[in-house]
Amino acid sequence: MRISTTIFLTDETITPVRLARELEQRGYAGLYLPEHTHIPTERTTPYPAGGPLPPEYGRVLDPFVALGQAAAVTERLLLGTGVTLVTEHDPISLAKRIATLDHLSGGRFTLGVGFGWNREEADDHGVAWSTRRERTREAMHLMRALWAPEPTAYAGPSGLSVRASHAWPKPAGGAPRTLVGGAAGPKLFAHIADYADGWMPIGGRGLTQTLPVLRETWERAGRAPKTLQVVPFAIHPNPGKLAHYADLGCEEVVVQLPPGEEGEVLRALDGFAAYL
Repeated sequence: MRISTTIFLTDETITPVRLARELEQRGYAGLYLPEHTHIPTERTTPYPAGGPLPPEYGRVLDPFVALGQAAAVTERLLLGTGVTLVTEHDPISLAKRIATLDHLSGGRFTLGVGFGWNREEADDHGVAWSTRRERTREAMHLMRALWAPEPTAYAGPSGLSVRASHAWPKPAGGAPRTLVGGAAGPKLFAHIADYADGWMPIGGRGLTQTLPVLRETWERAGRAPKTLQVVPFAIHPNPGKLAHYADLGCEEVVVQLPPGEEGEVLRALDGFAAYL
């Protein structure tokens, strides 16, 4: 089982370059970074985990810039977002950014897709909250049209569209590996089966009950059963938990690192080393 990591990198934490080098040298598989463009102070949306919102949410680095630095100083480390808030981007520009990072890193990029939880943040981007899931679906299909080997047009039902275009570079493998984050349910599983390679369940709880449902949705959509990837995300590992994931067929997990300075993060990596 591959052990990857996720962390809120900020202007106060360990740097992307230092962390990426340490991860590769120590044998970790990957680095996934979250995204928030900003956190409005006039916020009524509750923090999903409960309690006050941790301060690192408002200080997080842009994941694509940080992952570009990480790519430049590593050769094997997988690079990913956990997650990209797709509807907060122009999808044509986002397709270029993703393709460039995947191309320059030699196909090491994984696109984690998320729908967001902060209504105020989405509002400032002009995102109508009730439409964010379908807008994400359309944006994914639009980006795949731009990544296609030949100029391909796309027109979505809500008007999101792109003409057949010359758009290079292409992602190294035609399209990056795509994992969708979010809580289990029929809407989420339909999205995964439509345009993704698998699921990124935060915390990894309840997979014994939910995975059979996802697999049924996946196969009903005509997807090959063995191609489904499930990557438990932001977990706090222990031997029993990792053995359980392995029994379920998970080949990668993403452990949560603290959003701390260099010493704190390196001590956390030392603590997880037994699982490598």
